[in-house]
Amino acid sequence: TAAFQAPPRKLPYLNNKTMKLAILSTLLAATAAFQAPAAPKPSMALHETVADLKVLAEKANPIVKFYDPMNLSDGDFYDWGNEATIGWLRQAEIKHGRVAMFAFVGYIVHANGIHWPWPMNLEGGQWPTGNSAPEIWDNMGTAPKWQIFAVISALELWDECGGGMLPHYTQGRKPGQYPPFDVLRETIGHPIFNLYDPFNLAKNMSEEKKANRLVAEINNGRLAMLGIFGFLSEGKIEGSVPVLKGVIPHYDGEVMQPFTDFSYFN
Repeated sequence: TAAFQAPPRKLPYLNNKTMKLAILSTLLAATAAFQAPAAPKPSMALHETVADLKVLAEKANPIVKFYDPMNLSDGDFYDWGNEATIGWLRQAEIKHGRVAMFAFVGYIVHANGIHWPWPMNLEGGQWPTGNSAPEIWDNMGTAPKWQIFAVISALELWDECGGGMLPHYTQGRKPGQYPPFDVLRETIGHPIFNLYDPFNLAKNMSEEKKANRLVAEINNGRLAMLGIFGFLSEGKIEGSVPVLKGVIPHYDGEVMQPFTDFSYFN
């Protein structure tokens, strides 16, 4: 995404506030355009219960099994009901796991100075450098960061509206199922690959195999969440992760502030 950074001097009239509002307006408009009509509430058989979570937990980790010290699985968030709450929690864990897997691999790639061989933008600008992956991010311009966040926001909104064809994940959608881009393809008439199985290779895969692969994905996501925070913790507090001491360089920046020159909320 950063490879398509807009040349800074061609956008002198776009200050940070204008860019924020423009992106927000575009995303809201896109969401409204592809929002599916209200559908009847799906059968409760599509929802998961605490009993289902216990079965899944034993498959994912036969030693730890079901572990819920905060009793979140018994909750009723926003008066949705317990089964809708479980759907929200399941979706949240799978989503965070997927993002963490991207982050873990991305950290390793940038920490080793790996990037595309061509210039970063049309003006021949080179890729940012730094002693660590977070420092490389800090040294990148504001425009490419906004491009990355705009794409992430668009994907998130597409997920929330079910791609105009699926129910919400709190209303019966299979946990982790990302909506295809069928409606978008039909609307704009342009080929777009789906995020999951873009070449339709899994069309003949059995449901049992799909379920086993989802369990493996959950475990990989959990490990990736521990891994990426291990990298960040060691970079910020040297020695906090003994096995990474001397491997991860120190980072003086703020890992929880993606934009170094401003915060979106001020």
